[in-house]
Amino acid sequence: MPLGFYIIMAAQFFSALADNALLIAAIAALRDMQAPAGYEPLLKTFFTVSYVALAAFVGAFADSMPKGRVMLISNTIKIGGCAMMFFGVHPLLAYAVVGLGAAAYSPAKYGILTEYLPHRLLVVANGWIEGLTVAAIILGVVIGGTLIEPAVAQKLLAFDLPLLDTGIDTPGEAAVAIIALLYVLAALFNVYVPDTGVRHQPLKKNPLYLFHEFNHCLALLWRDRLGQISLAVTTLFWGAGATLQFIVIQWAAEALHFDLSQSSMLQGVVAIGVAIGAVLAARFVTLRKSVRVIPLGIGMGVIMILINFVSHLWLAIPLLILIGALSGFFVVPMNALLQHRGHILMGAGHSIAVQNFNENLSILVMTGLYYLMIRYNLSSHWVLTLFGLFVAGLMCLIRLRHLHNQRLHDDVRHLDDSPLH
Repeated sequence: MPLGFYIIMAAQFFSALADNALLIAAIAALRDMQAPAGYEPLLKTFFTVSYVALAAFVGAFADSMPKGRVMLISNTIKIGGCAMMFFGVHPLLAYAVVGLGAAAYSPAKYGILTEYLPHRLLVVANGWIEGLTVAAIILGVVIGGTLIEPAVAQKLLAFDLPLLDTGIDTPGEAAVAIIALLYVLAALFNVYVPDTGVRHQPLKKNPLYLFHEFNHCLALLWRDRLGQISLAVTTLFWGAGATLQFIVIQWAAEALHFDLSQSSMLQGVVAIGVAIGAVLAARFVTLRKSVRVIPLGIGMGVIMILINFVSHLWLAIPLLILIGALSGFFVVPMNALLQHRGHILMGAGHSIAVQNFNENLSILVMTGLYYLMIRYNLSSHWVLTLFGLFVAGLMCLIRLRHLHNQRLHDDVRHLDDSPLH
């Protein structure tokens, strides 16, 4: 891989790392405010609303100028959201601004790969992004959980710069200040992202045209017999994964009597499993055989229900790793298949915009449902049971749909049989 690729990956990693660390800090801020418990899943809702509301426009924006510049602008918006949280703006509003930056960042980080790298390296490059994203989740929640630890927070507050009053007086401000440095580091890498030399399309000024074009691409991918299956699976996965972050925190508090810092570490355990599953999928699953992993999603939903019977950490950790591994093993092939079909049908930029729209709409719906469960005081037992049945049931329906499509037309024969790694 050329040097520029690693600069792109570093920029993506540190930006995602800060996003995940800031989520834990925002949850801590809500608890310090004694906000209702239902506000916590709303953080994810406010973060992802921009992905859905601006889906028709962010792809066109990313294609209107060099992708490195788009990444820098988007990361600067994230810094603005982080600064808002530092200065006392409500965490929901501040995290929504961070989500606005993330929505604009996503098409650029994926789109630059198709411009910068030859086609034969795209699957490898996407493997890097998925792997680094998982690593950012693991380290991000660990960093966020560590920064809100009382002992760590006191050490940060005790640190003073000579001749400079930082204005950092609370543990929350100290945590957010450290996270802001991660965004700044990502911005420094953004400055050195290479210009691919690709000619860029001027941004269309008619929003109706952009909206019509997006709707056409959305319908095109959902009508495709393989595209609809891979899109349905990844949509379900990201909605389930985002909601599972909050379910793990609630379950760990009730079943294991963990505080927020300890519960956030368990999120990292799930992410470790995702990384293991992703590596195994890249090693053993070819693009042609990608649809065969769908039943693993059903197993993931069933195992979620089994967690209800766990009350000891030594048993919880392997089960959470297994859930992550199953999800990683089935979502990586599905993601590769979706990118393959999207590239063929409409091009990478529009395909990514459609994928982001569906996946983040799923996050909005599923975190919204979780918010309602919390508002009506459902225990983690009922939440896990309903959530597991929901995931397993939908995966069953997706598998039946795929078998129906196969009987109609065998699109799989057109796929490349190269490995995913």
